[in-house]
Amino acid sequence: MKSIGVIGVVIILILAVFGIGGCSYNGMVKKEEAVSSAWSQVENVYQRRSDLIPNLVNTVKGAANFEQETLTAVTQARASATQVKIDPTNLNAESIQKFEQAQSGVSSALSRLLVSVERYPELKANQNFRDLQVQLEGTENRITEERRKFNLVVQEYNSSIRSFPNNLMAGMFGFEKKAYFEAITEGAEKAPEVAF
Repeated sequence: MKSIGVIGVVIILILAVFGIGGCSYNGMVKKEEAVSSAWSQVENVYQRRSDLIPNLVNTVKGAANFEQETLTAVTQARASATQVKIDPTNLNAESIQKFEQAQSGVSSALSRLLVSVERYPELKANQNFRDLQVQLEGTENRITEERRKFNLVVQEYNSSIRSFPNNLMAGMFGFEKKAYFEAITEGAEKAPEVAF
């Protein structure tokens, strides 16, 4: 009789451990998927910006004597940035920094382009250019917002896998800390201003 009671207690303890462990594991999987989803949104808004660039370049090309070097720099920066792809399961500091450096090149080239436009009043008066400028400004704001959301989701995930008892399950099943978006240059945490 006594051995049946001991076996019953052992079975209950085993079921409790598996139940808690299963809930813990499933929670970490959901949080990891939320990180992947948030990363997809970050890439999505950067892609939107990238998609606006050819229209912006074509609109600016129409201005007489516009600096070809500036247009070439924007086009090359866009091409370089679109080559950098990151697997959401490998969101470490190095891969995010590589992605951000490529995107910073686009931001820098766009800033130079928009500064150059100041010398062309007919271009600033062009409705297509003004529409693209508004879309670009909205996209830059979305980039900032999606990066913020991504960092919040990463914080929740990282906190979860580092908290006891999840840290035990995380170690056993290979859940690793994810990296945050961080400003790589002074002032990079702010969206570039594109207003005239």
